[in-house]
Amino acid sequence: MDLSIIIVNYKTYNLTKQTIDSVVSTINNLNYEIIVVDNASCDGSLEKLEKDFNEFSNIYFIANENNDGFAVANNMGFKKAKGDYTLLLNSDVIVKENTIDESVNFIKNHKSIGILGCKVVLPDGKLDKACRRSFPTFEVSFYRMSGLSKLFPKSKRFNKYNLSYLDENGVYPLDCVVGAFMLIRSDILSKCNGLDESYFMYGEDIDLCYRVKEMGYEVYYFGKYEIIHFKGASGKNKRLLYEFHKSMEIFYNQHYKKQDSFIVNIITYFSIWFLYYVKLIILQFKSFF
Repeated sequence: MDLSIIIVNYKTYNLTKQTIDSVVSTINNLNYEIIVVDNASCDGSLEKLEKDFNEFSNIYFIANENNDGFAVANNMGFKKAKGDYTLLLNSDVIVKENTIDESVNFIKNHKSIGILGCKVVLPDGKLDKACRRSFPTFEVSFYRMSGLSKLFPKSKRFNKYNLSYLDENGVYPLDCVVGAFMLIRSDILSKCNGLDESYFMYGEDIDLCYRVKEMGYEVYYFGKYEIIHFKGASGKNKRLLYEFHKSMEIFYNQHYKKQDSFIVNIITYFSIWFLYYVKLIILQFKSFF
């Protein structure tokens, strides 16, 4: 089998159905399967999805009794996957025509590539900046958090994180792509033991790219083809805000803490959790209006 597509559903029936419909209607030349892992939604969405797609012999559903996070759910799906390639696909995207076919064809023909991401656009047509990034080293993060990246959007030095000086329709290697659309060689994903389950949500995509590059494979941005990402459609809450910043700390501890100085460590931890509390206060304030 060419491809296994893993989609995690959590109380997003309409979005997940839309995503599956877009996959089914746009893949033309691949032998593929779709594995939907439900993260204990308990809202009837899994049952409705099973009913909607019960005539498709290549769409499977896994019911997770507990919501232990995005990484855990994807790993559950990967254990059942049979494809030579695995596509991690968010439940809040629409896949455009030829995107999956051409992405698989490209990675097949470039053996040095371990992970491939496509262009990701928001519903308003703007680029989802998270779809092409550099690793968040202390220097890269400083330029972003200080506002220098916004002041100098075309600077290779100051805007290294979001790489806004590069062509968003181009094709090139980079540090990491976003988990909303992440195409991986299945044998490499096996060697990585799947996604790191230390991450509940957020950060697992950056971590996987980091580990794959450490293995000697390239991570590529394939901007010729795209998906639409309804980013934030499931809303924001305190738990997700916490998990986002916690993932920053986990990634830093795993990959940069030992090589950075004690002072840099302290500044990094302070910055992560200072930002968290600022955003928490803003979220609380907005809840009153």
